[in-house]
Amino acid sequence: MTNSKAKGPLTGIRILELGGIGPGPFAAMLLADMGAEVLRIDRIVPSDSGVNMDEKFNLLQRSRRSVAMDLKRPEAVAAVLKLVVNADALIEGFRPGVTERMGLGPDDCLAVNPRLVYGRMTGWGQDGPLAQAPGHDMNYIALTGALHSIGERGGRPVPPLNLAGDFGGGSLYLALGIVSAILECKTSSMGQVVDAAMVDGSASLMTLIYGMRAAGKWTDERGTNRLDSGAPWYSVYECKDGKFVALASNEPRFYQVTLELMGLADRDLPKQHDQESWPRMKELFAGIFKTKARDDWCALMAGKEVCFAPILSMGEAPDHPHLKARATFVEVDGVVQPAPAPRFGRTPGAIQGPAARVGQHTDEALADWGFTDDQREALRSARAIR
Repeated sequence: MTNSKAKGPLTGIRILELGGIGPGPFAAMLLADMGAEVLRIDRIVPSDSGVNMDEKFNLLQRSRRSVAMDLKRPEAVAAVLKLVVNADALIEGFRPGVTERMGLGPDDCLAVNPRLVYGRMTGWGQDGPLAQAPGHDMNYIALTGALHSIGERGGRPVPPLNLAGDFGGGSLYLALGIVSAILECKTSSMGQVVDAAMVDGSASLMTLIYGMRAAGKWTDERGTNRLDSGAPWYSVYECKDGKFVALASNEPRFYQVTLELMGLADRDLPKQHDQESWPRMKELFAGIFKTKARDDWCALMAGKEVCFAPILSMGEAPDHPHLKARATFVEVDGVVQPAPAPRFGRTPGAIQGPAARVGQHTDEALADWGFTDDQREALRSARAIR
């Protein structure tokens, strides 16, 4: 996984990643899939992420090499600063102030490389009353209105896995920020700090909903709005076989075709946007969907102008004909996983390699980044690397 072998629009970009868990690694994976040479600095004794599994299944660590260092040793800190000299960006995901105490904060790194983009991934941000508080994805989206808004009428808020905070509000904004700052540096020749906070990103993801609420088109009561399962034509339904389908026929022309396929075209029904009728219309729809198995509904809806899809499990999804045709899932090192996204017509990204073991590439990666045999041996003698 060297620059000479990388594929993608970010080929030639070098990024250091101070190893962590969750959104930082996912951002690094996205950039590496796009061709950036991302070198992950792992702890010699990895931190406990609470997930006990073989490293080959830790897909967030794919596409990049791993160097194992003991950053409590000054020799290791000096080595990272030497790497910083040749880097375009750095990613760290510690609590505010931690890298400063390590001697690897923004001032330390920008002093040796003024063009460096210093990407910081936190939950609460670098400042504010909660900056030093612990937290996880669900806590951040709880504070922004996102978690409150997800769930069915009369039910509790439903955590959307850790997609909205960690990955949507965190990783994607960090990746966008790093690429934006690297582009800006080409004009200014100056680096800068990118403060990507999951609480900020998850609030940003709610922009459309906040606009609808301000316009009086959205209420704070879950499951009563047009995009939160409140509308009969934008909800999930159980089928005869206990499996589920997703219906999202928002537009009037799609809604009309949906009614025809459900055998309701000749019924005297309320208008589509008559919100008072939505609860009883949902009951009507629910009863009809329970008359056929999921795959029978798929066959009926296939090729029709309706916004409809079966709700597939992760075991089913990779085998769906559409996803197979697009190679949305690929197999690497015996592990089925999502392929890189988005796609590029001229410089396509690629999974640059399977998830690395901690310290798997210590010697070769340091050599590629300019460390001599003697320098690597000195680090090893000081127990700064493994």
